Amino acid sequence: MMNLKLPREQKELMIDAVQHYFETERGESIGSIAAEAFVDFMIGAVGPHVYNQAVQDARRAVSERLASIEDELYSLEKPLPRLGR
Repeated sequence: MMNLKLPREQKELMIDAVQHYFETERGESIGSIAAEAFVDFMIGAVGPHVYNQAVQDARRAVSERLASIEDELYSLEKPLPRLGR
């Protein structure tokens, strides 16, 4: 299970969302305890996949930005004078 500690307010919003989903999409009522258990299960089962994808996306964004900065730095270089000949 993923060790993720959410603020209580955030977790309550997730619980409400799960209850709303079950009611509107499945026509079923689900209590807050069952909804919280479902949220905890989903965090453990899906959370690591989502987290890893977010890390990969961040890595890609940073890499692209660093490449852009590197290009900008090369453009700042001055040509060296040819001495002698």
